[in-house]
Amino acid sequence: MVCSRYRTHGCPCGYFNDPNKTCKCHPQQIDRYLARISGPLIDRIDIHIEVPVVPYRELRSTRDGTSSTDMRQKVLDARERQRRRFDSTKLKLNNQMTGREIRKHCKLDTDCEGLLRQAMTQLGLSARAHDKILRVSRTIADLDASEPIQPQHITEAIHYRRLDRQL
Repeated sequence: MVCSRYRTHGCPCGYFNDPNKTCKCHPQQIDRYLARISGPLIDRIDIHIEVPVVPYRELRSTRDGTSSTDMRQKVLDARERQRRRFDSTKLKLNNQMTGREIRKHCKLDTDCEGLLRQAMTQLGLSARAHDKILRVSRTIADLDASEPIQPQHITEAIHYRRLDRQL
């Protein structure tokens, strides 16, 4: 989640939201456990995701996923898009964008704007989280070879703010 000091799941026993084991923690214990991580620290982390236990049958599956070579090429292509986007600036990557560059390079259509507004309101996100969502959305769109940021890019980036929803 954040670092090795904190368990994979957001509670003392480590089984909060685990599909295979039941969490035995009281809701107040979970709240106290999550409160150990300060909001301002969480705000500075771009992506928060929960990595669930992988079932044995999936580990042993012979089904092919995305190869490392294909994934590497996708990342290189996305970085090339970013290089071209920032060609006339000192920036090289999306994560270096300031507020001004975010407004310039992360234009949103009405649907995307609505999704972001709803997330900001319902989750009570900070201005810093707003900018992180837009930077991550821009990167997801680049990985998807999409010039405009699409609703699915915004939605995915919002999902990566998992800890914001728990604090």
